[in-house]
Amino acid sequence: MSVTVLYGERATDAANARSEGEHLWLAPSDFAAATGWKLESEGLCRGDACVRVESAWRGADGALDLAAFARHMGQPAIRDEASGAWAFGESVSTRREQMFSLAAPDFTLPDLDGKLHSLSDYRGKKVFIHSWGSY
Repeated sequence: MSVTVLYGERATDAANARSEGEHLWLAPSDFAAATGWKLESEGLCRGDACVRVESAWRGADGALDLAAFARHMGQPAIRDEASGAWAFGESVSTRREQMFSLAAPDFTLPDLDGKLHSLSDYRGKKVFIHSWGSY
């Protein structure tokens, strides 16, 4: 069964995923492609960070339960069975740190001429943002 996994900035189609209730089982290679966390001898690692793999996250066939891993990491998850999609949000602690840092998240928008501008291009400068919408 093909499942679309939305994790951070990644959107991945996992062709051999198994969605079983509150569990999403992925082969280690699909897990790495979807999340950036790779299975290594130390556990699941991304950069210098490693998380020990709990036995409950590991299937008999070697698959990894992404939903259980996300719960352990404090990441909210939602699934849409009809479309075969799972989405994972940032952990509560990460969001709390971002909110209390008072730093605006980076984004990119076009101006009236179509030229793209990112907020990070103006780091250290005063920025006035005016938005308008008709609803």
